[in-house]
Amino acid sequence: MTDIVDFALVLLLVAVVGVAAVMSNRLGEWLPIPAPALFLVGAAIFSDVFPALGHVPIVVIERVVTVALVVILFEGGMQIGWRDFRANAAAITWIGIAGTLVTALAVAAAAHLLCGLDLRISLLLGTALSPTDPAVVFSVLGRRRIGGRSGAILRGESGTNDPVGIALLVVLLGAGQLDFGAFSSAAVTFVTQIAVGTVVGVAGGLGLLWFMRRITLPAAGLYSVRVLMCVPAIYALATLAHGSGFLAVLIAGIIIGGQRAPYRNEIERFHSALANLGEIVAFVMLGLTIQLTGPDGVMAGHALWIGLVLAILLAFVIRPILVGLVTCRMRMRWGDRVLLLWTGLKGAVPILLGTFIIAADVPDAQRAYEVIFVVVAFSVIVQGGTLPWLAARLGVPLETVNPRPWTMNARFEVEPEGLHRFTVAPGSAADGTTVAALPSPDLWVSVVIREGRLVTVSSTTRLRGGDEVLVLADPTAARSVAAVFHSRAESR
Repeated sequence: MTDIVDFALVLLLVAVVGVAAVMSNRLGEWLPIPAPALFLVGAAIFSDVFPALGHVPIVVIERVVTVALVVILFEGGMQIGWRDFRANAAAITWIGIAGTLVTALAVAAAAHLLCGLDLRISLLLGTALSPTDPAVVFSVLGRRRIGGRSGAILRGESGTNDPVGIALLVVLLGAGQLDFGAFSSAAVTFVTQIAVGTVVGVAGGLGLLWFMRRITLPAAGLYSVRVLMCVPAIYALATLAHGSGFLAVLIAGIIIGGQRAPYRNEIERFHSALANLGEIVAFVMLGLTIQLTGPDGVMAGHALWIGLVLAILLAFVIRPILVGLVTCRMRMRWGDRVLLLWTGLKGAVPILLGTFIIAADVPDAQRAYEVIFVVVAFSVIVQGGTLPWLAARLGVPLETVNPRPWTMNARFEVEPEGLHRFTVAPGSAADGTTVAALPSPDLWVSVVIREGRLVTVSSTTRLRGGDEVLVLADPTAARSVAAVFHSRAESR
C-alpha cells in the first residue's frame, strides 16, 4: 500500500502542476508578474527546499525541452501562416538571421570584455541568448495579441531566429579551436544545416498538407494526433539529413498554417494547448536544475551579476541599437518599431541551448547555465511585465482573443470549395458597406458574427471592421472575393 500512496502523491503533484500550466495564461492577466517567471522561480525555490527534485540528469532535460520546442516551433509556424509570412518574408528573414548574428556577437563581446569570461564560453553564451521566444510573449499577454505589422514580424522573428541560434550553437560546439579553419568549416556546416532544414521543411509541410487533405480517418480526434505524430518525424528526417530539424518543423507549420484542411481549427487548438504546456515544462525544468541559495547557488556566485549585466545590456543597449540598425530600413510606425525592439523576450530556446553547453562538457558550462537562468528570469519579469503597459502607451493595438466555447457547425464529407470564412479588415472594401452593395457580384453572405453574436443578414445589413462572415462564392473567383474583405495592403 505504501507504493500506491507514494504513486498517488506523485500523481497529485503532476496534476496540480498541470492545472497551473493550463491556467498560466489567465495568471498573466491576474498577477503583475508574468506566469512563466512564476514557474521558473517557483521551480528553483522548490528544488532548494526539496533537493531531490534537482537531481534530474541533464540529458533528460535536454530531450524533454527538445520535444517541447519542436511542438512550440511548429505551432508558432502555424500561427504565422503562409499568408502573413509571404507579406513580411523579407523583414522576417533579415531580422531572424542578421538580428540573431549581431546579438550573439554583441553579447559574446560583453561577456568576454566586461565580465571576463573565456572567449569560447562567451561565444556560446552569446549564441544561446540571441534567440527570442513567441510563446512567452503570448503567455505574458494572456488573451491579447499584438496587432499590426509588429505582431506579424515578432512571430516570424521568434520562429526564425530559434532554428538559426540552435544551428549556430551546434556548429560552435563542434568546432574544436577558434581559428580561421574552424570558422570556415563552421560556416559551411551552418549553411548546410539551414539549407537542408529548409528543403525538408518545405517537402514535409507540403506532404503533411496533402496527407491532411487526402487521407481520411475513422474518428475526428485522430486528425490532431496524426499531425502531432508527423511533426517529430519531420524534425527527425531533417536531423538525420544533417539539417536543422527545428527550422524544418517551423517551415512545415508555416506552410500548413491557414490552409484549408479537414478539422483544421481543432488541429490548431490542440497544438496551441500543447505549445503552451511545452513552454511551462521548459521553464520548470530550468528552475529545477538551478540552485538559488547556498555556497554554490546563483545568489552567492558571480553568475547573478554577470547575468544582470548581460540582461540589462540586451534589453537597453544591444537589441535597441544593433537590432534597431538591422531593422532601420523596414517601413514601420514608430510605436511598432519601439515595441518590436523591446519585445525580445527569452524563453525555451536559451534553456535548451544551455543544456547543450553542459552536455558538451565545456569548461565553465555550469556558470553559463546559471547566467542563462538570470537573463531569462530578467527578460520575462522586466520586459514581459512591462509589455502590456508599453503597448498601450505606444498606441500599438492589442487584440483580445476571447475563447468561444459554443460553435455552430455544418460538417461536410468533401471540401466545400465555394465556402469561405473571412474577417472584415478595417478599411477594406467591405468595411461600412451593405451586403447588397458589396463590389463582387459572385458572393453570397450567409452568416455574420459581430462581437461574438449572430447578426441577421439581409441586403441592408452593413458590415463593420472585425465582423466574421461566412461567404458562398464561385470557386473560380476566390481571389477577387478575398480582396473585398482584406485590407488594401493585403490585397496588393
